[in-house]
Amino acid sequence: MAMNTIDAVMLQKMFLAGAKRIEAKKEWINELNVFPVPDGDTGTNMSMTIMAAAREVEQIEEPTMEKLSRAISMGALRGARGNSGVILSQLFRGFTKEIKETKELDLTILAAALARATETAYKAVMKPKEGTILTVAKGISQKAAEAALEFDDMQEAMAVVIDYGDEVLKQTPEMLPVLKQAGVVDSGGQGLMEVLKGAYDCFIGKEDVVIDVPKTGRVSQDLVSDDIDTADIKFGYCTEFIVMLEKPYTEETEREFKAYLESIGDSIVCVNDEDIVKVHVHTNDPGLAIQKGLSYGSLTSMKIDNMREEHQEKVIKDAAKAAAKQAEEDRAKAEAVKAAEPRKEAGFIAVSIGEGMNEIFKGLGVDYIIEGGQTMNPSTEDMLKAVDAVNADTVYILPNNKNIILAAEQAKYLVEDKEVAVIPSKTIPQGIAALINYVVGESAEENLEHIKEEMAAVKSGQLTYAVRDTQIDDKVIKEGDIMGIGDQGIMAVGQDIEATALALVDAMVDEDSELISIYYGADTSEEEAGQLADKIQEKYEDCDVELQFGGQPIYYYVMSVE
Repeated sequence: MAMNTIDAVMLQKMFLAGAKRIEAKKEWINELNVFPVPDGDTGTNMSMTIMAAAREVEQIEEPTMEKLSRAISMGALRGARGNSGVILSQLFRGFTKEIKETKELDLTILAAALARATETAYKAVMKPKEGTILTVAKGISQKAAEAALEFDDMQEAMAVVIDYGDEVLKQTPEMLPVLKQAGVVDSGGQGLMEVLKGAYDCFIGKEDVVIDVPKTGRVSQDLVSDDIDTADIKFGYCTEFIVMLEKPYTEETEREFKAYLESIGDSIVCVNDEDIVKVHVHTNDPGLAIQKGLSYGSLTSMKIDNMREEHQEKVIKDAAKAAAKQAEEDRAKAEAVKAAEPRKEAGFIAVSIGEGMNEIFKGLGVDYIIEGGQTMNPSTEDMLKAVDAVNADTVYILPNNKNIILAAEQAKYLVEDKEVAVIPSKTIPQGIAALINYVVGESAEENLEHIKEEMAAVKSGQLTYAVRDTQIDDKVIKEGDIMGIGDQGIMAVGQDIEATALALVDAMVDEDSELISIYYGADTSEEEAGQLADKIQEKYEDCDVELQFGGQPIYYYVMSVE
């Protein structure tokens, strides 16, 4: 019997199945990134975007198209991460706009929804590029329009559309030479196909659609206490809880928290994941751990096991009650202080990663640091929380990464009580240059105009290692090679960190260069960085060379030439 419609109940299951499939395939999709850097993140960004929507969708007990449309659209919009995540959220936005007033989907409505999804996504990107997820979405929507006229059975039509989507995906290397050279298809297009295939499998009854969507964040289940050796019990209570963060939680805060936990126990696991912190500690006084956790926010998923079978429930409850009271008083004081502060004319938000980079931005007047950057793109929701925390009439956002600019722009249009200006900084050095060249008293439009000019004069470079063999820009790269990546692509490849760093600088410096800035990362010693800076200064004696601690992971050096 032909299946010709999709009702709200089925659509809910299909959406969750699509989310489940891309979540399972995200690491594989990450590996399709053209640049063989250790932070390829298309799969992660798309997965986290759709999972943000899935958490909303799963909560709907009596689904209607209107309820589903709102949950999918707003969940994905606020949870969008990176360019691929933002584009995926825009596809969902367009799709749901078309279906929200219907009761069920037939082939004609489905085709119209896919067409609107594609149109919305293309409009969201300033310079759409073919050979990407956009091309795959366009091919799917065009084939769906043809299938709506040709087929009566929805299952047959959907199968044809998905097969065609795969064919378009296979053609993406012919549209983008960089894909062909790397020997991969577009990772964003692959991610979209995984979502659609998961939904289709659910529709035909092929897949188990039960999906366990984390309610409080994506804490790794590998961090449970089963792996911790408790044979030699020095501390009697296995204490676990999740902190729902209610204040900024920086790398310095995390170090202080871990140090405190180590002072009262052992077997420490303390993992920060977006707006939560997963805590595990063996201690003789769980109340102390709970009290400290409450100083950062409210607690959930609390679990205390007496490993010596000694029960002290009253002590724990009393400690938790006292801690909660104190934490509430502290929060009230903090809110009163914040409310009493005069509103500034301008405030700044910067996306950063690394202790040194964070301090540099704070020293330049940044009010709020969003940690994530290259290794973990922050979401639109992260941007909105940051804007809300900055008490200013105009809030400037510095994405400092080309893959975060779209999420920042998306946040800009969701803010109503403040003016938000996105400075399109694609690198940390560009963000630093933007802050240095900000002029107090000028309008946002005036500042953006001349800041863009100053940023354009900054050449940025990064040094990291390759995670796989590939060939890009006529450069043969082997797994483990050191790569110098500039604004226009890979500029140097070698086996030695210092030699490759020097080659990267050589490629960036020209006769007009005056300043070379070096920010060394967490895996580079101050001595090694100093030796590199001395060699650069010796070679380019007419340039000023500045060396600073960045503390960034993965990248041995971040450099700039001006």
